[in-house]
Amino acid sequence: MFLLNGNRLQEGTAFTDAEGNQYPQNWLNLSTEEEKNAIGITWVADPTPVDSRFYWNTDLPKALEDKLEEDGSTTKGLKSQFVAQVKDTAGKLLNATDWYVIRKAERNVDIPNDVVTKRAVVVAEANRLETAITNASTVEALIEVLNAQNWGE
Repeated sequence: MFLLNGNRLQEGTAFTDAEGNQYPQNWLNLSTEEEKNAIGITWVADPTPVDSRFYWNTDLPKALEDKLEEDGSTTKGLKSQFVAQVKDTAGKLLNATDWYVIRKAERNVDIPNDVVTKRAVVVAEANRLETAITNASTVEALIEVLNAQNWGE
């Protein structure tokens, strides 16, 4: 991005410099690097976008742990948020086969082996993820855990 006196200049937009000189909307596109430098315009690379699920900005990760606020409320940290998400995902994946479990409990009809296996994979992955999320000591470690999810599908 182009900067003049610390202010971002939008390409295709007219602007005025500190001395009051006005420049037309196409000036940034038509001018040379030397012309831009002569009036104090510099080029700075755009900031690297961050994953807003984990970072406020490039230098500030979100909190891993829950925080008790002065008013008594709790702000959920990343760990709590992602454990809740894992529980939700597991619940949704198990939901389609819950009726087999109910049928077994109510009428003692066996659950098919493939359903038992599928449910065991989901439960094991949920348990693994919850433990790994809880044990993550950095945002980067948490991201690694989440990128390694394997729900067996």
